[in-house]
Amino acid sequence: MPQALEGSQAIAQAVALCRPEVVAAYPITPQTHIVENIAKLVADGKLNCEMVSVESEFSAASVVLGAVAAGSRAYTASASQGILLMAEVLYNIAGLRIPAVMTCANRAVAAPLSIWNDQQDSMAVRDAGWIQLYCADNQEAVDTTIQAFRIAERCELPVMVCMDGFTLTHTLEPLEVPSQEQVDGFLPPFSFARTLDPRSPISVGTLVDPNYYSEARHSHHHALLRAQEEIIAAADDWGQLSGRHYGGLLQVDGPEDARLGILTLGSVLGTLADAREEYPEAPAAKLIKLRSFRPFPVEALQQACAGLSDLIVLERALSPGGGGIVGAEVRAALSELPDAPRVHNFAVGLGGRDVPLDIYPRLLAAAQSSGPTRFAIFDAELDRLPEGDR
Repeated sequence: MPQALEGSQAIAQAVALCRPEVVAAYPITPQTHIVENIAKLVADGKLNCEMVSVESEFSAASVVLGAVAAGSRAYTASASQGILLMAEVLYNIAGLRIPAVMTCANRAVAAPLSIWNDQQDSMAVRDAGWIQLYCADNQEAVDTTIQAFRIAERCELPVMVCMDGFTLTHTLEPLEVPSQEQVDGFLPPFSFARTLDPRSPISVGTLVDPNYYSEARHSHHHALLRAQEEIIAAADDWGQLSGRHYGGLLQVDGPEDARLGILTLGSVLGTLADAREEYPEAPAAKLIKLRSFRPFPVEALQQACAGLSDLIVLERALSPGGGGIVGAEVRAALSELPDAPRVHNFAVGLGGRDVPLDIYPRLLAAAQSSGPTRFAIFDAELDRLPEGDR
């Protein structure tokens, strides 16, 4: 039966259903409510785990690394500057193939200081070696959190579940919270083949000289590519169990014969879906939700874009001096197609700026009225800027 829950509260309940043995976190807006709710579950005796209060996000990630290496299922959460403070340890967790799970409550990165939502934080660590899954709504975030533990433990890779800060974390929605029996049937008890054991000592995290480092990188890269199979399997199995399916690597919605497409990540998908109903006179368009950003689903994306003449890539982050982050990867993937669509790359909603419904027809009009747009911040009001910065 659906319950009215704040996104953060629902994520805390989803984590508890996965029976973590260690949770370590440092509060940071807009992630704070997640760990507050987990702490309350522990205090109320509803979750039997070690809740470790630490002095920084660097410490939180370090505790999680050590906990999993010692044989415990572990979880953390963070956002924005906290993700950046964790960055060194995030690389260590991934490089050591530690199957941890983290929620990133996506938030803009300073400076200028902003506590509101965009996806600059998770994009800043996209190359750390974590699986990154992006959620469009709170129900997907709940279900993806449960899937993430199974994916991580089967692949021996860490998983970052990304959900838009405030837009999702602080929004009250009617949600289906799975039962403990459902989760136990889907997620086996924790097992890690390389658990540290004093009776059988091994070394981890040792120095790798140039004679072996390339092979380590190759192994990690291909482990991420192979993880696509587990991401799809987890989505399929959970769909059969719960009746809810989010497309595995990506999801396509819209007329099969549409020649226009919009690809995006996160909650802005809901805005676009509502706008498509609000503006039925607008040209028919497919909406492509990119759920897995790492590993990047090249083949699935190529199939989703077959038959399109124009593809708008809409993202909520950028690489200053470079342009779109997702857009660059989409262009590279589609360049292999003989009849690739024209790619128009835009950023919207940076720093939490509202993305109104009427952006939908304006985006479609922009794609139809010009050649490919390499990159632009679509909702920037350039008359606010000095002439030299426009």
